[in-house]
Amino acid sequence: MTGLEVARSIGPRLAEAAVAVKLNGQLLDLSRPITESGDFQVITLKDPEGLHILRHSSAHVLAQAVLTEFPDATFAIGPPIQDGFYYDFGVSRPFSPEDLERIEARMHRIIAEDQPFERVVLTRDEALEVFADHKYKVEIIESVDPGEAASEVEGGEIVTAYRNLDFIDLCRGPHLPSTGRIPAVKLLRSSGAYWRGDEKRDQLQRIYGTAWPSQKELDEYLHRLEEAEKRDHRRLGPELDLFSFPNAVGSGLAVWHPKGGMLRKLVEDRSRALHEKYGFEFVFTPHLMKADLWRTSGHLDYYAENMYPRMVMDNDVEYQVKPMNCPGHILIYQSRTRSYRDLPLRLSELGTVYRYEKSGVVHGLLRARGFTQDDSHTFCTEEQLGDELRHQLRFVLEWQRTFGFQAADIRAELSTRPEKSVGETHQWEIAERLLAEALDAEGIEYTVAPGEGAFYGPKIDIHVKDAIGRSWQMGTVQLDFNNPQRFGLEYVSPGNVPMRPYMIHCAKAGSIERFIGILTEHYAGAFPAWLAPVQVTVVPVADRHLEYADEVAAAFAAEGLRVEVDRSSETVGDKIRRAITQKHPFVVVVGDRDVEDRTVGLRRYGEDRDTRGVPLADAVAQAAGPSREPA
Repeated sequence: MTGLEVARSIGPRLAEAAVAVKLNGQLLDLSRPITESGDFQVITLKDPEGLHILRHSSAHVLAQAVLTEFPDATFAIGPPIQDGFYYDFGVSRPFSPEDLERIEARMHRIIAEDQPFERVVLTRDEALEVFADHKYKVEIIESVDPGEAASEVEGGEIVTAYRNLDFIDLCRGPHLPSTGRIPAVKLLRSSGAYWRGDEKRDQLQRIYGTAWPSQKELDEYLHRLEEAEKRDHRRLGPELDLFSFPNAVGSGLAVWHPKGGMLRKLVEDRSRALHEKYGFEFVFTPHLMKADLWRTSGHLDYYAENMYPRMVMDNDVEYQVKPMNCPGHILIYQSRTRSYRDLPLRLSELGTVYRYEKSGVVHGLLRARGFTQDDSHTFCTEEQLGDELRHQLRFVLEWQRTFGFQAADIRAELSTRPEKSVGETHQWEIAERLLAEALDAEGIEYTVAPGEGAFYGPKIDIHVKDAIGRSWQMGTVQLDFNNPQRFGLEYVSPGNVPMRPYMIHCAKAGSIERFIGILTEHYAGAFPAWLAPVQVTVVPVADRHLEYADEVAAAFAAEGLRVEVDRSSETVGDKIRRAITQKHPFVVVVGDRDVEDRTVGLRRYGEDRDTRGVPLADAVAQAAGPSREPA
């Protein structure tokens, strides 16, 4: 009996919606025989696994279309990814937009033909013969040792492929029953990509696409992409005069302009204020430290490829710029003997770190090579651990609320012990239980990711949805059993016995740069009034109104607002348009009547027109309220 027949026995509508089945945790094609008893589930496009299969099948059709339209091409890999899929090809030239239209048209013809996907089982030698003309497929087959599994090779000497008509692709599967089950697909763009992600290997051409269970969902996704492009912080940053990425500085390194500097100051000031409120003490550690420190911490063993090269100074002593702040904070802990009376010890630093990211993954402020973390490290006893974890989560939630994210926008992921790890079993069990209890106590919705914790401890990642529904990972609470052991950290217990403290890493924003990049896109550059670098722009109609404009500006500034006067010689309409384009929360216009009556014209961002004749004191009061920082 096949999976499809089992689905039919449950109900015809379920069978009609089925795209695969899951037996004892393994996904199977609907046509695969059911050979054992166990946990059984019918997978539809409503399930995450069903969406994954849809996109995997769409990648297969993309490869078929490219090799049909470009017979000299060869193909490499084509996995599903978040919101879509891609496939890498070896071709003689990059794909043009016209090529993508042609390929997509071919895909739609293949889908309309409703070609069945047929699973084919081959020996290794048979597979090598079938794919002999495609060197990347051959490399995949040859690279897998007998008995081991890979994404395309099932294991041992058995290789699976999927055929529809004359096209065959190396793949573990499962796939949809046929190409006609792909409801909505769209190609998005193409770019260069190195084979196996190695800059020394062949450069291929990667085509990205997306597939959804309905045309409506596809259209909604494409609309989100359009919105995301409008909100791209890499475009808005220079347009709003916040920051830029000069070539003279280098990839992944931003320079902050005065308005961006003010925005950053406001975010950092809020970070400092909240850290102080939650009982953290401020520390500062150098950007450069001896290489031996990074050897002790293990970074040179596990993180060296992300660190910048060593510098040799002081009679052949090696130094390196820091990729993380934790070792510096550990040295502060070690600076004197610690008693249980000193704990919990909460240390905080806005620490700038440098990490070598490959040029292909650098992405403005969101993936930079130099950035500042709102980093904190807490050292506590086992008895204090539960309270400290709740303390950290309350801090994270208040941080997110401050910047406009509500409880409904926030969820968490609890990652537990991986197969390879350090630390005692009882430490992991206690920490995982207390992390879950802290999430429950703070009412945070969360999922568990079994085995996805770091090798040195379990963690909570906080995910936040932005204005257009994208999810961002912002904030982490991470246990660390590794560094206290490596550095031999101790405190003296009430019984005068040396004990090892628990160590908690916590970053609320993650990185200040990345957080500001996300905020810029979330608000599309129109920041809340309290966060706007310029809160009020005063626009004099003519030069004769400049003196009064300065008085008006002084009245706003006296209430603590950030204000500027537009002294340019342009028309009043141009001045107003510029202030609106710069997304300043309030625009104040002053003319002859205003000088006489001590009034202003007041316009809020987003409104079509200004209100004339507003008494100056009233205008200041109207702007001052929303411009104050949240309590």
